[in-house]
Amino acid sequence: MEPELTPDLLLRAYAAGVFPMAESRDDPEIFWVDPRHRGIIPLDGFHISRSLRRAILRGNYTIRTDSDFAGVLRGCADRDETWISDTIFGLYLALHEAGFAHSLEVWDGADLIGGVYGVALGGAFFGESMFSRRANASKIALAYLVDRLRAGGFTLFDTQFLTPHLARLGGIEISRKRYRELLGGALQVAADFDRAGPPPAPHSLMQRMTHTS
Repeated sequence: MEPELTPDLLLRAYAAGVFPMAESRDDPEIFWVDPRHRGIIPLDGFHISRSLRRAILRGNYTIRTDSDFAGVLRGCADRDETWISDTIFGLYLALHEAGFAHSLEVWDGADLIGGVYGVALGGAFFGESMFSRRANASKIALAYLVDRLRAGGFTLFDTQFLTPHLARLGGIEISRKRYRELLGGALQVAADFDRAGPPPAPHSLMQRMTHTS
């Protein structure tokens, strides 16, 4: 008999190095994924291209955290094929309400134009999904997220898989064995997603990223 799928079980799965997915939006079942090769973004290796730098410095956006977690979930699920089923949607909302799941959002006035969400456990941040409704919005979200994770004392930024998009931003692929070594160390760290305080201004962000990359 399968154990009941609860937020606590989800956290224990993350701590063991596995994560859930669904086949489609309407599939009530989930399956556990434990990739042989894992994608991560080294927190000292995020790459900001010239075009992304220009987009960040343009400053025609506002960064917020955890102000519309459900909206970010909906944005990530709003595509023809998605693994974010209703079951998974509800589980991550519960994790957010318990303080373990967070969103970083890019706004233009009252419009949510991009964002990323994930789960924080110890010093590990498990990036789940991101979306963009305007050019560069998800990349801007990732840049601010990396800065926040650094300031919060995180040591591992897990992206699950390595896509060409993430590779251009500094993502790398590591073995399952190496991932579990990094995860084991990260889980012993007392990091804090909110330690960074308010998001920095664009120029301050670029100075911080340049000095630590």
